[in-house]
Amino acid sequence: MKEGKKSGAQRTQQATRDEEWSDERLKASLDVLPPEGLPRDYNILLRAYRGMTAELFARFIVLYADAGHDVNVSLEDGSTFLDLVSRHRKSSEYGEILKQAGASTKAS
Repeated sequence: MKEGKKSGAQRTQQATRDEEWSDERLKASLDVLPPEGLPRDYNILLRAYRGMTAELFARFIVLYADAGHDVNVSLEDGSTFLDLVSRHRKSSEYGEILKQAGASTKAS
């Protein structure tokens, strides 16, 4: 092991929760390109979900929908982004935000 190399919990960067996110910064998240095989709108939602607090995500979803993006985008198996979020224990706020924006699950 190299001297000074961090491992485990030491590698984890502390979350920054008091950062200012302008609407312009949120809108910049709409321009990301997906990896091959992943729908663009799904990738945008995934990155926002992983990188934003629920409060920011709620603001982002309004901008996302206003820009004409699909809140019910699905993968090849028909599962929606809400299906993914619904499987996570601590994601109920995000799920509610998506539902209020018109999102549904595969079974709906």
